[in-house]
Amino acid sequence: MPTSVVKRLNVLVLGHPTLSDDLAGWLDANARVQTVDTFDAVLQTLQSEPFDLILSAAADFVPFTQHHFNEQAANILDNVSQAVCIVGRTGEIIWANPKLWSLPESVRKELTHYCVETFNMPPAETPVSAAHYRGRRLSISGQGNDHYEVTVSPITDMQNQITQVVAVVWDTTRARKLEEKLDAIDRAGSELVRLDAEQVARLDLPQRVELLEQKIIRYTRELLHFDHFTIRVLDLRTNRLNLVLSCGMPKKAQDLELYASREGNGITGYVAASGRSCICPDVTHDPRYLEGIDGARSSLTVPLWLNDRVVGVANFESTKPAAFNEEDRQFAEIFGRYVALALHVLELLITERHATAGQVSSNVMSEITAPLNDILTEIESLVEDYIGYDDLRHRLRAISDNAVKIRESIKQVTSAKSVLTGGRSGTTRCEDPTLKGKRILVVDDEDVIRETVRDVLSGLGCEVTTAVNGEEAVELIAHQSFDLVLSDIKMPGKTGYDVFAAAKDANVNTHVILMTGFGYDPNHSLVRARREGLTAVLFKPFKIEQLLSEVRTAARTTPSAGAARGGPC
Repeated sequence: MPTSVVKRLNVLVLGHPTLSDDLAGWLDANARVQTVDTFDAVLQTLQSEPFDLILSAAADFVPFTQHHFNEQAANILDNVSQAVCIVGRTGEIIWANPKLWSLPESVRKELTHYCVETFNMPPAETPVSAAHYRGRRLSISGQGNDHYEVTVSPITDMQNQITQVVAVVWDTTRARKLEEKLDAIDRAGSELVRLDAEQVARLDLPQRVELLEQKIIRYTRELLHFDHFTIRVLDLRTNRLNLVLSCGMPKKAQDLELYASREGNGITGYVAASGRSCICPDVTHDPRYLEGIDGARSSLTVPLWLNDRVVGVANFESTKPAAFNEEDRQFAEIFGRYVALALHVLELLITERHATAGQVSSNVMSEITAPLNDILTEIESLVEDYIGYDDLRHRLRAISDNAVKIRESIKQVTSAKSVLTGGRSGTTRCEDPTLKGKRILVVDDEDVIRETVRDVLSGLGCEVTTAVNGEEAVELIAHQSFDLVLSDIKMPGKTGYDVFAAAKDANVNTHVILMTGFGYDPNHSLVRARREGLTAVLFKPFKIEQLLSEVRTAARTTPSAGAARGGPC
């Protein structure tokens, strides 16, 4: 093949190797040759253009490769996430990567002081490998809440003397903060769900709810360090999200009427309907966001899961943009499960829902098993996410063990003796002169409560009419006269307040007693009704004696509706 069609090679010659006459002649005819003498020139030339061949004497090439390897190693150490340094006997830093130099001076000073102490380690009596001098560990606290973990490893010479010390520094601030949040979750979960049986027995329903609310507010602040949030509970019958408690939120946000729906009910409604958490880094660009706190910029909304269904929603807001991250979401979801469980346990403790008193304990225990398992599953997931953070994983394991112990605490509370509205042991057939002939309307959508109250009052000589909902009650009030109306507050359709208003419109002297099965009043029915002449409130569970006491008090202050009509007393 003619020489003119052969591609000329680009050849780099390192140093001045001895070339044979044939090779020198071939290079002259077929290659473009560049000669360099130093390692730095080699690196600079290699970076500027590609070469097909590098020629070097073996004696020159070995040092070059070693130099190249050292440079690559230095580049790697310069870019690792840990701070690395080599410290001399007097504490001078012989070499360090940029990460080390970025540490606060106080941290570097404490690090080098510890390295100097390492030189005083006693040498082995006989020469051994460097492994004899095991690494030492140290924790250093920096400025503010910064924390660092340090591993110091000595380097020895042939005489087994320590000549230098290598130190590696990890920034553990993030791990420590995660641990602190986990501590908050642990305390919050324990406090919310581990209710002391004797303590609960001494509290009436409003006091129990107030206690729970105080705990939720306290630990939500400790958990996420934000002061603006609402917790809403889903009413499965109406699909409405009723406000349970609010902290730092304006009245306009509290008064929002929201439902579990993907559209038209804000982020809260969307989360309740979808079951998926939502981090909104900038609420001004989210069409679902409904106005909350003044100057809101970001929000975090998580569902409250119980077993396999959403029972409510927790919404957190901040005036800072992008104030919430994925870690906040993870922890808020776990905390949300505790909140849901606590609300559920409280509801079973204060009202009878399709169960007799003797069944409450077993119902609670059967229903908490799944949500506690969900909490344990979330914790196990975090354990897998934070491999390498041994302290953090240890705390997660401790929380897991604590969640299991919670079962026993709840079992103790739920098995405590409690007289519920539904218990029929208080029914009597001995007529009461004070109540005989009194016309009473009992309104409740729960069959067991409505029928129990009817049986008790009928046995005392009252003329009792019942209604299964607010609509039926209002219709009855429009056509009949009653001395007393006993109505539940929360019912589908017309509420207890609607029944109260209808009774007062029909006869301003009619006594009305409202019953509530839970400690929150989203429509402020009790506040309004008390201002307008409400006789009394019965908080479930109430004893038969409490019911009769309020009914007798009302009966003594009002003439019989029958007497007013001229009928028998």
